[in-house]
Amino acid sequence: MREAKTIDILLLTLLGLIWGSSFFNIKIATYSYEPFTLAMVRVFFASIPLLLICYYRKIKIEAFSKNWKDYSLIGLCNITIPFILIAIGTSKINSYLAAILMSTTPLSGSILAHIFLKDEKISFFKSIGIIIGFSGVIFLFLDKVILNENNYFYALVTILGSTFYSIGGLLTLRIKKKGNENVTTSTTLWSLIFLIPLSLIFEQPWNSSPSLESTLSLIYLGIIATGLAWLIRFRILTVNGLVFQTQVAYLIPIFGVFFGYFLLDEIITWRVIISLFIIIIGIYIVKKNNKGKKN
Repeated sequence: MREAKTIDILLLTLLGLIWGSSFFNIKIATYSYEPFTLAMVRVFFASIPLLLICYYRKIKIEAFSKNWKDYSLIGLCNITIPFILIAIGTSKINSYLAAILMSTTPLSGSILAHIFLKDEKISFFKSIGIIIGFSGVIFLFLDKVILNENNYFYALVTILGSTFYSIGGLLTLRIKKKGNENVTTSTTLWSLIFLIPLSLIFEQPWNSSPSLESTLSLIYLGIIATGLAWLIRFRILTVNGLVFQTQVAYLIPIFGVFFGYFLLDEIITWRVIISLFIIIIGIYIVKKNNKGKKN
């Protein structure tokens, strides 16, 4: 893996910008779309560029091969469930708050890795980072201006969504040698298989009358924030390595706060800024003490 150049840093920033912008677009999409339908349409649009890439590069999609159980389980845990939970959570909390809470994924991921992986045990300094990071979340929950009895549940649902991303990441390690394009496309297809009946049975989307604004946000979520973002992520992974790519975790909540404040006029308090700072410090300590941090 090469040392990061200007183009690599720009691409990482672009990835953070795209993923950070996804939360205010989710918020706009929830104005017209219910959670199952929102997730289904998002995954549908995300699957298009993935299928085209596999076709263009002649990559075999193994979604329905003998390993179909792995692909389906990852699709459920890494896409279906977190997409639904994030949509539910973001519908009732500020979009930037969702971005901040989702940034805790490296913290919950470290705890799960400690439990389920032999070579990813939590060190002393890593535990300090986890404690600091989650103390920032607790401090955030003390802000009664943005979190109260009316939306506590939805903030917890959002955190649960981030935890499922970690679970999905651990499951993906079981088939990591199957190729990034194939794994991503196969799990996306399985996620779509789960989401279509959920949307049709429980929400009956044909009866809805979505606004143009919500629809455009949903298309953006699928094509840009999921499909294109995956392509950028894959390029960064192959050129610069996993550790460099994970630095995007610092950028997502910052961009999320920016978009929420300037585009949705969401209220930001001093507790939010302090909490964000504390969480980022915690993530930094955890990442700095990960094993194999060279790449």
